[in-house]
Amino acid sequence: MEPFASPTPPEFTSPPEAPSISRPRWWIFLLLLTAYPLSVGLISAGSADGNSEPILPRTARGVFLLGGVELVIFGVVFAMAWLASRASAEELCLKWRDGLWPLLRGFGYSIALRIFIGIVAAAAILVARALFGAGEAELKQAMPRVEAMVDAKALTQDPLYFCLMLTFVSFVVAGLREELWRAGMLAGLQALFPKHFRNKAGGLVAVTIIAVAFGLGHLPQGWSGVAVTTLLRIGLGGIIVLHRSIWDAVLAHGFFDATTFVMLYLIARFFPDVSPAG
Repeated sequence: MEPFASPTPPEFTSPPEAPSISRPRWWIFLLLLTAYPLSVGLISAGSADGNSEPILPRTARGVFLLGGVELVIFGVVFAMAWLASRASAEELCLKWRDGLWPLLRGFGYSIALRIFIGIVAAAAILVARALFGAGEAELKQAMPRVEAMVDAKALTQDPLYFCLMLTFVSFVVAGLREELWRAGMLAGLQALFPKHFRNKAGGLVAVTIIAVAFGLGHLPQGWSGVAVTTLLRIGLGGIIVLHRSIWDAVLAHGFFDATTFVMLYLIARFFPDVSPAG
């Protein structure tokens, strides 16, 4: 296919039937992957108690080392899970489809997801004001605690640090790692509960369940952070279900995070009074 040839309109097809692997081995696969974000979230929440330091380090070296450690830990957990299930590349949605179109679609999806989350957030603010009389202080307190994840001011102090956040953190540590985990969770649910999750509607229900599990791993950002994370992951999971491939979602995730870091950089650089780091 030509790199930018117009792709065939996506048509959902059920994933192939799972190989004859025993259900207990698929349960091991699913439980290992489920435990991963929940344990990371509990560790992060515990380390955040009484600690004003953000989860992401303030130096390029620290970010690179932390990201490397997280990738190694995830790789070990995912390898153990895969050895139990021996899930195929097709079941894990690893096939790249439609030439270079995933690059364009990923960027477009990242914009659509940001608009969607913005609309939901605006609606939530209007409801909070109308029904509960929430003022500026209450709304500010309810906002996701970005400062618990990253020091926005650090983005302005080291160009290498900023570049690592835009590339390594956004597209590899976050995008690739999380979407591979999500595809694994989806494969496990479809293998164990084929009657419920192997069609399109069932796939969307499955990714919603997965998104809630992952969202709970972001408790250090507060419950609003959990809500935003869950909404974003529902959208990313829906992209995987739609295209039967992780790569559109990996790129959408990477572009979403990268543009977030760019916005934090601009705010910290030019509007320090409203920056979380300020």
